[in-house]
Amino acid sequence: MTMYRRATIEDLLYMQACNLTCLPENYQMKYYYYHMLSWPQLLYVCEDYNGKIVGYVLAKMEEDAAEPHGHITSVAVLRSHRKLGIATRLMKSTQVDMKDMFGAEYVSLHVRKSNAAAIHLYQETLGFRVHDIESRYYADSEDAYDMRKYFNKKQSGGYVNSEGELVWPRRDKKQSGGYVNSEGELVWPRRDK
Repeated sequence: MTMYRRATIEDLLYMQACNLTCLPENYQMKYYYYHMLSWPQLLYVCEDYNGKIVGYVLAKMEEDAAEPHGHITSVAVLRSHRKLGIATRLMKSTQVDMKDMFGAEYVSLHVRKSNAAAIHLYQETLGFRVHDIESRYYADSEDAYDMRKYFNKKQSGGYVNSEGELVWPRRDKKQSGGYVNSEGELVWPRRDK
Protein backbone atom coordinates (compact mmCIF):
# COMPACT_ATOMS: atom_id res chain seq x y z
CA MET A 1 0.00 0.00 0.00
CA THR A 2 1.23 3.47 -0.85
CA MET A 3 0.15 6.98 0.06
CA TYR A 4 0.49 10.13 -2.05
CA ARG A 5 0.76 13.60 -0.57
CA ARG A 6 2.35 16.99 -1.04
CA ALA A 7 5.97 17.05 0.02
CA THR A 8 7.04 18.88 3.15
CA ILE A 9 10.39 20.40 4.08
CA GLU A 10 11.10 17.27 6.15
CA ASP A 11 10.84 15.13 3.00
CA LEU A 12 13.62 16.85 1.05
CA LEU A 13 16.48 14.68 2.33
CA TYR A 14 14.51 11.54 1.45
CA MET A 15 13.62 12.93 -1.98
CA GLN A 16 17.31 13.60 -2.58
CA ALA A 17 18.17 10.06 -1.43
CA CYS A 18 15.61 8.65 -3.88
CA ASN A 19 17.15 10.80 -6.63
CA LEU A 20 20.67 9.59 -5.82
CA THR A 21 19.49 5.97 -5.93
CA CYS A 22 17.54 6.24 -9.18
CA LEU A 23 19.02 8.86 -11.47
CA PRO A 24 22.38 9.93 -12.89
CA GLU A 25 21.36 13.61 -12.65
CA ASN A 26 21.66 14.77 -9.07
CA TYR A 27 21.01 18.09 -7.38
CA GLN A 28 22.44 19.87 -4.38
CA MET A 29 20.09 20.27 -1.42
CA LYS A 30 19.76 24.02 -2.04
CA TYR A 31 18.00 23.22 -5.32
CA TYR A 32 15.36 21.16 -3.47
CA TYR A 33 14.91 24.02 -0.99
CA TYR A 34 14.54 26.49 -3.86
CA HIS A 35 11.69 24.41 -5.33
CA MET A 36 10.06 23.92 -1.92
CA LEU A 37 10.19 27.61 -1.05
CA SER A 38 9.05 28.79 -4.48
CA TRP A 39 6.47 26.18 -5.55
CA PRO A 40 5.49 23.99 -2.56
CA GLN A 41 2.19 23.14 -4.27
CA LEU A 42 4.03 21.28 -7.06
CA LEU A 43 6.17 18.85 -5.05
CA TYR A 44 4.65 15.44 -4.34
CA VAL A 45 5.87 12.25 -2.72
CA CYS A 46 4.70 8.67 -2.52
CA GLU A 47 5.48 6.71 0.61
CA ASP A 48 5.12 3.01 1.38
CA TYR A 49 3.30 1.49 4.37
CA ASN A 50 6.39 2.13 6.56
CA GLY A 51 6.45 5.83 5.68
CA LYS A 52 9.51 5.48 3.41
CA ILE A 53 9.60 7.82 0.39
CA VAL A 54 9.55 5.55 -2.67
CA GLY A 55 8.89 8.20 -5.31
CA TYR A 56 8.72 11.94 -5.81
CA VAL A 57 8.19 14.68 -8.36
CA LEU A 58 10.12 17.95 -8.23
CA ALA A 59 8.49 20.63 -10.38
CA LYS A 60 8.46 24.37 -10.91
CA MET A 61 6.80 27.14 -12.88
CA GLU A 62 8.45 29.10 -15.67
CA GLU A 63 6.47 32.24 -14.86
CA ASP A 64 8.56 34.73 -16.86
CA ALA A 65 8.12 32.86 -20.14
CA ALA A 66 5.91 34.16 -22.97
CA GLU A 67 3.46 31.38 -22.15
CA PRO A 68 3.27 30.53 -18.43
CA HIS A 69 4.15 26.86 -18.11
CA GLY A 70 5.29 24.26 -15.65
CA HIS A 71 8.45 22.21 -15.84
CA ILE A 72 9.18 18.79 -14.39
CA THR A 73 12.66 19.08 -12.93
CA SER A 74 12.86 15.49 -11.73
CA VAL A 75 10.66 12.47 -11.14
CA ALA A 76 11.92 9.20 -9.70
CA VAL A 77 10.54 5.97 -8.27
CA LEU A 78 12.62 3.34 -6.48
CA ARG A 79 13.14 0.24 -8.60
CA SER A 80 11.27 -1.90 -6.05
CA HIS A 81 8.12 0.17 -6.65
CA ARG A 82 8.17 0.67 -10.41
CA LYS A 83 5.40 -0.49 -12.76
CA LEU A 84 2.77 0.35 -10.13
CA GLY A 85 1.61 3.66 -11.64
CA ILE A 86 3.40 5.77 -9.02
CA ALA A 87 5.20 8.07 -11.48
CA THR A 88 1.97 8.54 -13.44
CA ARG A 89 0.03 9.57 -10.37
CA LEU A 90 2.79 11.91 -9.15
CA MET A 91 3.03 13.57 -12.57
CA LYS A 92 -0.74 13.98 -12.92
CA SER A 93 -1.01 15.52 -9.45
CA THR A 94 1.55 18.22 -10.15
CA GLN A 95 0.13 18.89 -13.62
CA VAL A 96 -3.33 19.58 -12.19
CA ASP A 97 -1.83 22.10 -9.77
CA MET A 98 0.26 23.76 -12.50
CA LYS A 99 -2.87 24.34 -14.53
CA ASP A 100 -5.37 25.16 -11.77
CA MET A 101 -3.20 27.15 -9.36
CA PHE A 102 -0.76 28.83 -11.73
CA GLY A 103 -2.61 29.00 -15.03
CA ALA A 104 -0.01 26.98 -16.91
CA GLU A 105 -0.58 26.54 -20.65
CA TYR A 106 1.57 23.41 -20.78
CA VAL A 107 4.17 21.37 -18.92
CA SER A 108 7.66 20.61 -20.22
CA LEU A 109 10.42 18.21 -19.31
CA HIS A 110 13.73 16.87 -20.59
CA VAL A 111 14.48 13.19 -21.00
CA ARG A 112 17.56 11.34 -22.18
CA LYS A 113 17.21 10.05 -25.73
CA SER A 114 18.35 6.64 -24.46
CA ASN A 115 15.73 6.39 -21.67
CA ALA A 116 13.11 4.30 -23.49
CA ALA A 117 11.10 3.51 -20.33
CA ALA A 118 10.71 7.18 -19.40
CA ILE A 119 9.91 8.16 -22.99
CA HIS A 120 7.18 5.50 -23.05
CA LEU A 121 5.71 6.83 -19.79
CA TYR A 122 5.74 10.45 -20.93
CA GLN A 123 4.54 9.79 -24.46
CA GLU A 124 2.16 6.84 -24.26
CA THR A 125 0.77 7.16 -20.73
CA LEU A 126 0.87 10.91 -20.12
CA GLY A 127 0.46 12.32 -23.65
CA PHE A 128 3.68 14.32 -24.06
CA ARG A 129 5.16 15.03 -27.49
CA VAL A 130 8.70 15.96 -28.56
CA HIS A 131 9.06 19.69 -29.08
CA ASP A 132 12.79 19.84 -29.82
CA ILE A 133 16.13 18.13 -29.26
CA GLU A 134 18.57 19.71 -26.81
CA SER A 135 22.03 18.77 -28.07
CA ARG A 136 24.52 17.64 -25.41
CA TYR A 137 22.05 18.59 -22.65
CA TYR A 138 23.37 16.23 -19.98
CA ALA A 139 26.73 16.35 -18.20
CA ASP A 140 27.88 13.25 -20.11
CA SER A 141 26.97 15.03 -23.39
CA GLU A 142 23.92 12.89 -24.17
CA ASP A 143 21.16 14.68 -26.06
CA ALA A 144 17.75 15.24 -24.51
CA TYR A 145 14.27 15.37 -25.92
CA ASP A 146 12.46 18.55 -24.88
CA MET A 147 8.93 17.22 -24.41
CA ARG A 148 5.70 19.13 -23.84
CA LYS A 149 2.11 18.45 -22.96
CA TYR A 150 -0.45 21.18 -23.60
CA PHE A 151 -3.40 21.41 -21.24
CA ASN A 152 -6.03 23.20 -23.35
CA LYS A 153 -5.09 22.57 -26.95
CA LYS A 154 -4.31 19.69 -29.24
CA GLN A 155 -0.93 18.07 -28.69
CA SER A 156 1.62 18.72 -31.40
CA GLY A 157 5.17 17.65 -32.04
CA GLY A 158 7.12 14.55 -32.78
CA TYR A 159 6.96 11.14 -31.19
CA VAL A 160 9.48 8.37 -30.68
CA ASN A 161 8.41 5.19 -32.46
CA SER A 162 8.95 1.61 -31.28
CA GLU A 163 12.39 1.51 -32.96
CA GLY A 164 13.48 4.58 -30.99
CA GLU A 165 13.34 6.88 -34.01
CA LEU A 166 11.96 10.39 -33.72
CA VAL A 167 9.10 10.90 -36.17
CA TRP A 168 7.64 14.31 -36.94
CA PRO A 169 4.06 14.52 -38.15
CA ARG A 170 3.48 15.40 -41.76
CA ARG A 171 2.59 19.05 -42.15
CA ASP A 172 0.76 20.90 -44.88
CA LYS A 173 2.24 24.01 -46.48
CA LYS A 174 0.54 26.37 -44.02
CA GLN A 175 2.22 24.72 -41.04
CA SER A 176 5.85 25.02 -40.19
CA GLY A 177 8.12 22.82 -38.15
CA GLY A 178 11.11 20.55 -38.23
CA TYR A 179 11.60 17.05 -39.48
CA VAL A 180 14.28 14.42 -39.10
CA ASN A 181 16.23 13.75 -42.31
CA SER A 182 17.71 10.42 -43.43
CA GLU A 183 20.91 11.14 -41.44
CA GLY A 184 18.86 11.54 -38.27
CA GLU A 185 19.34 15.30 -38.07
CA LEU A 186 16.57 17.68 -37.08
CA VAL A 187 15.93 20.03 -40.02
CA TRP A 188 13.88 23.22 -39.85
CA PRO A 189 12.41 24.50 -43.12
CA ARG A 190 13.62 27.77 -44.56
CA ARG A 191 11.25 30.59 -43.79
CA ASP A 192 10.77 32.83 -46.81
CA LYS A 193 8.83 36.04 -46.41
